[in-house]
Amino acid sequence: MRIILLGAPGSGKGTQAALLAEELGIPAISTGEMLRQAVAAGTPLGEKVKQVMSSGDLVDDATMGEVVKERLARKDANEGFILDGYPRTLAQADLLTEILEEMESELDGVLYLQVPEAVLVERILGRRRADDTEGVIRQRLVVYKRQTQPLVEYYKQRGKLTAIDGDRLIEEVAGAFLEALGRKVNA
Repeated sequence: MRIILLGAPGSGKGTQAALLAEELGIPAISTGEMLRQAVAAGTPLGEKVKQVMSSGDLVDDATMGEVVKERLARKDANEGFILDGYPRTLAQADLLTEILEEMESELDGVLYLQVPEAVLVERILGRRRADDTEGVIRQRLVVYKRQTQPLVEYYKQRGKLTAIDGDRLIEEVAGAFLEALGRKVNA
């Protein structure tokens, strides 16, 4: 299975990615993990990423595409993967489609975790991180809506999107994900 998880900050993507990965026996791959692994590998691409990140800039779409392509080519992703945090933009979504076509593969689905904004803010504030002030959180949600929300329509138009209500117990959300993927939910 080749799956993308979409959802706003605080929606529970990371938690659900880990649960799904364990259940499906495929890696959950986050953008941050991909970047850290590229840097740790010390490859020319990793060095390029390291320079961009150390300057405080965001990794551009083309470089991010190279990182994703390198990560998806690893043996553990042969049977599938769960992408968490990529793509973030329409340009990245198009690039991912190209990468998968080169690999003679395609997405099986995009799971969209829907959570009301008030719940997102409450969850993130509950983490009690220093940089998680309500103003910062709301700004991150504005950026998410502007950059990432268009992906919902993009994948809906391609018949790949399944929306899941993420405002419930972790286990219930995980069960809904597995059901959406056509898997039997473990009792």
